[in-house]
Formats: sequence, structure tokens, C-alpha cells
Amino acid sequence: MHTHRFLSFKHLSCGTAICLLLAAHAPLMAGEFHVSPKGSDRNPGTKGKPFATLEKARDAVRSARSQGGSSSGAMTIWLAPGDYGRTNTLVLTAEDSGTAEHPVEWKASGTARLLGGVPVPGLSPVKDAAILDRLDPAARGQVKQADLKRLRVSDFGKFSSRGFARPTSVSHAELFYAGRPMTLARWPDEGKYELIAGFPDSSTQGDSHGGKIGKLEEGFNYAGERPRKWKQTENIWIHGYWAWDWANSYERITSLDLEKHLVKTASPYGHYGFRKGQRIYFLNILEELDRPGEYYIDHDTGILYFWPPEAADSKSGELLVSRLGGPLITMTGVSHVSFTGLVLEAARGNAVEITGGEDDRILGCILRNLGDGGVVIEGGTGHRVVGCDVFDTGDGGVSAAGGDRKTLTPGGHVVENCHFARQGRWSKCYVPAILFNGVGQVARNNWIHHHPHCGILFNGNDHLMEYNEIDHIALETGDVGAIYAGRNYSYRGNRVLHNYIHHTGGVGMGSMGVYMDDCISGTEISGNIFYKVHRAAFLGGGRDHRVLNNIFVECDPAVELDGRGLDKSPVWWSMVEGYMRDGLREVPQALYRERYPAIKSLDACYGPPEGPALVGPTFKGVPPEGNEVRNNVCVGKWLRANWNAREDMIGISGNLTDADPLFVRPISDGSRVGDFALQPGSPAFKSGFVEIPVGKIGLQKDQYRQKVD
Repeated sequence: MHTHRFLSFKHLSCGTAICLLLAAHAPLMAGEFHVSPKGSDRNPGTKGKPFATLEKARDAVRSARSQGGSSSGAMTIWLAPGDYGRTNTLVLTAEDSGTAEHPVEWKASGTARLLGGVPVPGLSPVKDAAILDRLDPAARGQVKQADLKRLRVSDFGKFSSRGFARPTSVSHAELFYAGRPMTLARWPDEGKYELIAGFPDSSTQGDSHGGKIGKLEEGFNYAGERPRKWKQTENIWIHGYWAWDWANSYERITSLDLEKHLVKTASPYGHYGFRKGQRIYFLNILEELDRPGEYYIDHDTGILYFWPPEAADSKSGELLVSRLGGPLITMTGVSHVSFTGLVLEAARGNAVEITGGEDDRILGCILRNLGDGGVVIEGGTGHRVVGCDVFDTGDGGVSAAGGDRKTLTPGGHVVENCHFARQGRWSKCYVPAILFNGVGQVARNNWIHHHPHCGILFNGNDHLMEYNEIDHIALETGDVGAIYAGRNYSYRGNRVLHNYIHHTGGVGMGSMGVYMDDCISGTEISGNIFYKVHRAAFLGGGRDHRVLNNIFVECDPAVELDGRGLDKSPVWWSMVEGYMRDGLREVPQALYRERYPAIKSLDACYGPPEGPALVGPTFKGVPPEGNEVRNNVCVGKWLRANWNAREDMIGISGNLTDADPLFVRPISDGSRVGDFALQPGSPAFKSGFVEIPVGKIGLQKDQYRQKVD
């Protein structure tokens, strides 16, 4: 673990002094404009007389480029230190583009913050007797209040049902204190859950995965009498892992029967049903504001109620309430534009959204305390997020979709040397630090940790995930991997190389290191180090995976293979006979068979693509064949094949599993990646193992990141 380097909110890459030095020695640009919170849009935008707004600087660049054309050279907009309060999104379009030779660059010349929230300057004691009566006695002298409407925050948004299979969006105001998100008043308190006690007998129905669940429209039962203390129930919400530990959602209460201990929620529903013993908690309840760090906003009166984590008279922490409902920056059809060294904070949506365009860059920025995600890239080519810190997002960190699966043309988006922590504050599941869709994205040298679900999730082809460090994931969920993908036989050519995955969590079914779920096939898992991971390389029914030259230490086990594609129970049979077959036949056959020859082996299962599908009694399922496990090093539990799989379905050779590999230092719970290097005399080298470049794994020093510890 790296507890000594757990998060400081001081920027890790471009401090004020460095940025000022860059500004002082910047060459004379063909176009250079300056913006300052102390400026005026009546000014000419010089360093001595800067603009006040980003929009004025944007328009000045437009004007300059329209007059000079591409020959006008590069353009730089310098943002002076300070806060730029945002009540609207900075919108860039194609006319704001630069060129490869003459880009447009937005740069901080100090700590410049685009702030989607409003500072709350002071708190006062709660004096309203009705409010005090609703608070827990221990909280009455601790909870303070502020009138947000006096701060010109009148739209507090609304809660929405979000989570599994729901849009990842939040539109309600949040509170942040001393650089960290606070907790909306809830029961049980943060880190704890109640359990579903049951459901009405008439509600029982079968579940395709086995067992019984309760019908959504008939509600569920809770235990105990805690809800009797809640005076108002019209805007109470419930978060739950209702039937499975990998599928959560937030639902609004429509009725709360205190005698029957029965809760019903509003449709449309965002989950499968209710299973006894699954985890839930209730939130947005004034009466449950009973510990430091919790808050509640009365949307009718606009009053914020907050129990500060420190003494009531402390002035050590900034208090912010999010206001901006949309993203801080959008770039649509924009090319060759970069943002460098900015802090993007406290918006209710995403920090940056990029749609289309080419070669846009987010460099050395801090993106934190956001209601949705950090950077969302949809389409375009060659966009890059480099040297950024992405902390405390409601959903994911960086998602990048690009390329064409019909032609296997890569998108070429890159997420590199970024530090991700505490994604998934709201949506929890399937909102990874890095999400790839399409073809040919790259995740390199990132550090991802403290996530409730998966670190990297990919869909599509030819993605590269290399030199990343991932730890402390799956902290609230189960049946998920640090690096995760699943359920499509045509997702091929993906490579997981030289990553360090360690100390993973997991609820219920636990977690995996690299999880190739539900028969996905053809992934290379090579040169990685797995330490204290439940199932490190898990091949969930798939084919043609290559597990090569990895180090496994204290995993349970190192490699696991199952044969769920042969299971004839309805949930698995419908997956491989229907969903998986259909996805395979949707891709251009000649192209995919040339690029990924192993796909041809599926003809024995499904029949050739030009012929009729082998379905019904003819279809025999898909065995997990063609997998290779070679030249690995394992200390601890080695290999397991179960659920219709056998070890003779795997090509196994050259693995060191019964001897001391001679690490350069003894491995202990505080080990770092360099400790897993092998001494020159290691017996692993005699069996074909190739040295892993441990010094290249994880965060690296570069022009945007001067510290990595």
C-alpha cells in the first residue's frame, strides 16, 4: 500500500512557482491574451490590462484567427491566479480550433480555478425550534445553517434515479468542505448498511440466476423502528444493491408503512427486484444529520444545515455548494486546443466534454468534486488527457469512445500519467476511473485507487492498458475486476501489459485482477504483477486468452478458468446462443477473421457465418478452448479450472509455481512495485520468464507531474 502518498489536494504536477516561471519565460506568441478575476472585458486583454471572462478571451482568439487565418500562428490564453466563478459552460466550437502547427492553448499562470460552485462564507447557529426538534439531541448544538438563496443559489436541482442501467447524471446541489465532498444525511451512517428484511409473500418470483426475489411494484420490508423518527418522507431516497452486489441504484420512496415495515419505490425501476439480505441505506433525511460531515439542504427554504467536521468556529476549510448544472467546458468539433494547469471544481455535471474533433488535450489539470465525471470524450481522434489528478467524481474519471468497429480504425485517445481516486461516489457500479469504447484507446502509467467497483473497463477492440497501478478497488461491490470487460466474442486484440494490481477488495463474490467476464475472448494478459488479489487472472468462459510472463503473489488463485459457455441453464444458454452469437455475426467477417484468426475456431460451435446458425438442440455451447498460460511466476495458489472447464483445455508450460523466484527484496504488505523485480539468478529466467520493467510502472515524473510519491 502507499498510504504515505494518499491524497494531498495540493497539485502534484504544476505548482504556482513553476507555472509563473513558464509564464515569465513564454516566447512571444502570434496571439496572446490574458484573463484575470480582477480584469475587465473592456480591457484589451494584455498582461497589464487583462480580460475578466473566458468568453471574452475566446472571442478575441476567434477574431484574431478570422483576421489572420492559419498564418496567425499559435494562440495562448493565460489565466491569472484566482477563482473564475462559472454560472454557465464555456462553450468551444469548430471556429475555436487551432491547427497542428499553430494550436490554441489555455494555460494557468498560477492556481487558476474554474469554479462551478459558490463559497459559503459563514455559518450560524440553528434557532428554528421546529428544526431543532427534528434533529438528534446530540446534533442540536453542532449543526449550523446558511441561507443559500442569499448567495444567489436558488436552483437546488432535483434527485434522480440513477445507477445500474440508468443515465449517469446528477442534478442536485452538493456540499464540499476543505476540498472533500461531504455526506448527504443518511441512515445508516456512511460505511454502514441496513439489510433488506424480506418482501411480501405474494411478491415472490423466480430469478434467472437462481433463488427468489421480490417484485418491484410490491416493495420490500425493513427491520427495526428507525423510520418512525422521520417527520417528512416525501423526498427520501434509498440506495441499494437490491438483488446483486454488482447492480445498484437510487430509488425514491412513494410509501412508507411504519406498521408493516414496508417500503415502496417509484417506477420506472432501475433494478431486477428485491433479495433478502441485500444492502440498502436511506438518504436525504434531516433527522439523520447526526454526525460530523453530514449535511441537508431544504429545497423549499434554501437553508443548508451542516455539521462541520471540525470545531464550529474553525476557519481552516473552504465550504462550497455546487451550482453549475452542466459541464464546465464543452468542445464540439474542436481540434488542436489544450487546457493546461487548471483546477476544475464543484460542477454538478462533468468537468470537460469533448465531442468530435482531433488532438484536443487536457494537461496537468486537477478535476475534483464533480457531480458526474472528469473528462468525457465522444468520437474524434487522438485526444489526450495527460498528467491530471481526478478526484472525488460522482461517476467515472475519464471515458473515451472513438474509432470504428466496422473498419477497426483506431480512435487513438490516450489517458496517461493521471492520478485517479474515489470515483463512483454516486453511481458506484460501472463508472470506472477509465472507460474505453470503440477501437484503439490507450491507458498508460495511471494510478487508480479507492474505487467502489472497477478501475478500467473496456468495450471494443485493440485497446492497450499498460504500466498502470491499480489498488483498493471493489471496495463496495463484488463480481468485478480491477480491469474488466465481458460478453462479446468479437472484442479482440486488447492487451493488458505491465500493470501492477494489488490489494483489491470485494463484497460477496469478491473481486478479480483482470476479469474477462462472460466469455469475452482473445485478450493478452502479459508482464503484469498481481499481489494480494482474490482471483488474479480470471477467464470467465472465454477463449484464446494469453496469460504470459506475469508474477502472482498471494492470490487466490493466480489463474482461474471456467466453462460457463457450456452451462445449459437458461441465463447462460441464452447468453451464448443468442446475445453472444448475434454480436459475433454483426461485425464484418472477412476483416475480423483476417485481423483475429482465432475467431474462425468458433465456427465449430456456431456454424460458418455464411450458413445457418447452429441453434436449439444442435447447438452444443462454447467450450473455453485456445487459452495459453505460459512462463508465469506464482508464489501461492496457482491454477483452478471449474464449472465445466478442465486444465487440459489450457496450454500450460514454463510456469514457475513451486520454487522461490528470488525477488530483490522480501515481499510484505508494504511492498512497492520495484520489490517484485527478480534477482539475476532467479530460476524463473531458466523457464523462459522475461524481466518486467518495474521502473516504468505507475506514475512518472514529467513536465506536468513533478512528484509521484
